[in-house]
Amino acid sequence: MKEYSAFEILGPIMVGPSSSHTAGACKIAKLAGKICPSNYQKVIFYLHGSFAMTYKGHGTDRALLGGIMGFDTDDDRIRKSFEIAEERNLNYEFVPTDLGGDFHPNTVKISFTYEDHEEYVIGSSIGGGNMIIVDISGIDVEFDGTNPTLLFRYNEQKGIISEVSSLLYKNDFNIESINTIKDDLLNIVTLTVELDERLPENLVNQLLENKKFLTAKYLEV
Repeated sequence: MKEYSAFEILGPIMVGPSSSHTAGACKIAKLAGKICPSNYQKVIFYLHGSFAMTYKGHGTDRALLGGIMGFDTDDDRIRKSFEIAEERNLNYEFVPTDLGGDFHPNTVKISFTYEDHEEYVIGSSIGGGNMIIVDISGIDVEFDGTNPTLLFRYNEQKGIISEVSSLLYKNDFNIESINTIKDDLLNIVTLTVELDERLPENLVNQLLENKKFLTAKYLEV
């Protein structure tokens, strides 16, 4: 039988009413705002499952707006997210939808519209205020934003994992977890590396500027 921590049962310190529908939603949106560039013209929240059915009554809409604006789960400003979003001229929309049966019932797709393209993040609130990011603009991922995270996407080739891990080791950084997901059709690999401490800017640049990667991101919460 799985053991649960008090945090998982009781949830985080937060603006309620629901850890799954508010705290988890706020965390997803805050991390999405860090993943995608901040110069977007509009943000659309596509609400799936129970999020779509209860987002107004459970405050999911306020929590998502608060998260996008950088609020933590216990920030009292979440209660006034709509007013603050209006003051900041934030262009947003909530769209109930069906993302398909592969997604957790408490899932949101956050789409950012830019002048010449769109980017999106899909995240699920999995209970107790916890969440997981599962898709970044078509890249399958699986991380919760607890630790500093490196995300790489590259054409399958030998030595990439060794190259990244060796560089981190040489600079005395420890890998908390590492995971790969391969798209067999496109022969593209997504590599997720979670660390136990933040990286300095010079090392981040060295990792992200590697020409072997199709895309590369470094995320801190």
